[in-house]
Amino acid sequence: MPGGTVYGVLLNFREEVEAWAPRMGEPPYKAPPKAPVLYVKTANTWSPHDSAIAMPEGVGEVEVGATIAMVMGEGGKVAGYVLMNDLSLPHASFFRPPVKFKCVDGFLGIGPAMRVGGDPAAFTLEVRINDELRHAADFSQLVRSAPRLLADVSEFMTLGPGDVLMLGCNAGRPLARAGDRIEITAPGFETLMNTLAEVA
Repeated sequence: MPGGTVYGVLLNFREEVEAWAPRMGEPPYKAPPKAPVLYVKTANTWSPHDSAIAMPEGVGEVEVGATIAMVMGEGGKVAGYVLMNDLSLPHASFFRPPVKFKCVDGFLGIGPAMRVGGDPAAFTLEVRINDELRHAADFSQLVRSAPRLLADVSEFMTLGPGDVLMLGCNAGRPLARAGDRIEITAPGFETLMNTLAEVA
């Protein structure tokens, strides 16, 4: 489990940016973001591999945000990478999604092991829900590559050892329901699996 703060990043896949581009000129911002758009996944959201994640009462579906994250080591260096299942309640906000959509208890599945080394631009992942392939992501399609993202974030905040910075989630995130088993796989990584617990 993380030893520091976990940060997510929005709009870091080209396909996602293209999907939202028509709305980026609308108020209140009236322009695309110039810096990385970050949010925090608070400690109450963290769920280990192979755990059951409770669905909130009255919620029918959740959005599965499969990603790979950088785990920070000493001196601002990347110690390794880990799979993450960044769940959220479906929502239409793209610049600053309210905390109530992103920081629900248990809403961040965390891979069982950190991968050391590798080229993030060569990473790919797949999402299966109940053994059916539902989503894929190619990290060569990032707006900001992993080194560029880390450099841009480091211009305005310091990431310490144990902090985690996600690389972003691609467009087309699948929806899952109570009882579904979500499996995220990527070459060179240990599989991350979580089950959505039935609503009591």
